[in-house]
Amino acid sequence: MPLPVFSLMVVVFGLTSGEFVISGIQPDVAAGLSVSIPEAGLLVTAYALGMIVGGPVVTVLTARLDRKPLIIGLIAVSILGNLGSAVAPDYAILLAARFVAGLVVATFFAIAIATAASMAPPGKQASTVAKVALGMNLGIVLGTPIGTFIGQNFGWRATFVAVAAVVIIALLLVLRFVPAQPPVATGSVAGELRVFAGRDVRLAIALTAVGNVGVVTVFTYITPLLTDVSGFPADAVPVLLLVYGAGAVVGNFLGGWLSDKALMPSLTGLLAVLAGVLALFWLVSGVQAPAAILTFAIGVLAFAIVPGMQTRVLATAGSAPTLAVAVNASGFQLAAAFAGWLGGRVIGDGSGLRSIYLVGALLTVAGLAIAVHILRRDRRPPRASDTRVRAAGPYASRRPGRTRPATPGPR
Repeated sequence: MPLPVFSLMVVVFGLTSGEFVISGIQPDVAAGLSVSIPEAGLLVTAYALGMIVGGPVVTVLTARLDRKPLIIGLIAVSILGNLGSAVAPDYAILLAARFVAGLVVATFFAIAIATAASMAPPGKQASTVAKVALGMNLGIVLGTPIGTFIGQNFGWRATFVAVAAVVIIALLLVLRFVPAQPPVATGSVAGELRVFAGRDVRLAIALTAVGNVGVVTVFTYITPLLTDVSGFPADAVPVLLLVYGAGAVVGNFLGGWLSDKALMPSLTGLLAVLAGVLALFWLVSGVQAPAAILTFAIGVLAFAIVPGMQTRVLATAGSAPTLAVAVNASGFQLAAAFAGWLGGRVIGDGSGLRSIYLVGALLTVAGLAIAVHILRRDRRPPRASDTRVRAAGPYASRRPGRTRPATPGPR
């Protein structure tokens, strides 16, 4: 792997670990700050809100900056956010620190994708971007369980210090190996924003937000679900998160392969299977063996749907794919923000932890309904205006449902 691409991948690994590790240390944070589990779940919401706000705003405001200084600045903000999380004296400051850490993530992913593609040899853009996206999978497979282990043995603050240390190492690699590059955008801000006038783009982003919210709700509360409902000991959680992460790697490649074959039909089918698996988990969550197997299955399906969603956005984005990628990441985080709040409400109204699985299944059905609607739209004879929009950009095609995936990662 070329060293510039490896450097960007390490950054993605650090950012992803910092995003998802809160799910593994949530009970420790709640106990340490004397707050409830639902309140600790709002830390996921705060990070997600940072990405929702930062995705479009930071991307537009920084689109005309040279890429390397921009990348360095984004990484520096992430480091400060994670160090602030480590030393936060109370719950309110920790919420603010998580929001700051999330502000730059969507823009970094978008810039990293554009930078990796620009450095790739002719015809190797997709595979080069896939190497950067591998950092996200490693963040799930390795970063989250390792961070959980550190939190359980050295305190939850040590987890955020470890995340910041990884990102600092990645920053040093970027300084040494990533070459200077020109700005991402050269047109007007208004021209970039016009991409969202298209109904297909808006539907694609809605699919990302709604289609992910069910499984993200489950993952946000995965630690208490596994310990309090399935009866696993706390020291088994890092292993089970590793199982989930292994499923995520499998799902990422599976989803990319299926999207290459038939984008919307495969995505529709995957959402249907995911809804069924979440409902099954609700039924058997009290038995450890099937709970462990279904943890892997959810990891597979949660990440199998992402390449298709990413591809759909790129296929409809026209001439502003970078902004579209950033806003799509915000759409995913909108699901995460809602998930943290919703899970707390479900627990608080007396339904109990176990019911989160059933709620997740029902929300996934809502995403399935959007996917079915898009699939039916694709099968209608295209209007001339739709054809012009879809053919406008380098990632577009005449029929979005048949576009080859440009990035196998979830952002």
